[in-house]
Amino acid sequence: MLRFIQQYVFIIFLILSYSFHSTEDNVIEFFEVTKVVDGDTFWIDDGTKKGQKIRLIGVNTPETRHPQKPVEYYGREASNYVNSRLKGKKVRLEYDVDRIDRYGRTLAYVFLEDGLFLNADLLKNGYAQVMTVPPNVKYSEMFLKLERKARGNKMGLWGE
Repeated sequence: MLRFIQQYVFIIFLILSYSFHSTEDNVIEFFEVTKVVDGDTFWIDDGTKKGQKIRLIGVNTPETRHPQKPVEYYGREASNYVNSRLKGKKVRLEYDVDRIDRYGRTLAYVFLEDGLFLNADLLKNGYAQVMTVPPNVKYSEMFLKLERKARGNKMGLWGE
């Protein structure tokens, strides 16, 4: 009987501690996009003086601003598309295992206020290729399906 009471008290304690947990952890925060660098990189206003550079997880768009490479096929279209999607907008960031890449950029899955999942949208419309870098693999299966479908439908950079 004593063991049952101890377990009961423990369960009640867990329930109460969860219910009194701060709701601030559940606040969804949106950040204003301040500058689009190219099809898979942009800056947000995170309240700091410099802002934060964001790199989309799981996708790679053709290069437009690489110092040693010329503008790649469909690079301008991808960059213009992302600019049209993000200009004057706010985004929500979702992270995976790694939050920062070797260049100091924040790695994120990006959602607009209207619910658009930007990373997936780029693949769906043929503006990007899948680029899976473990351990950031949360949406890799979905991304592969979207790329295959875009290829099959000759969307964007998969066009003729």
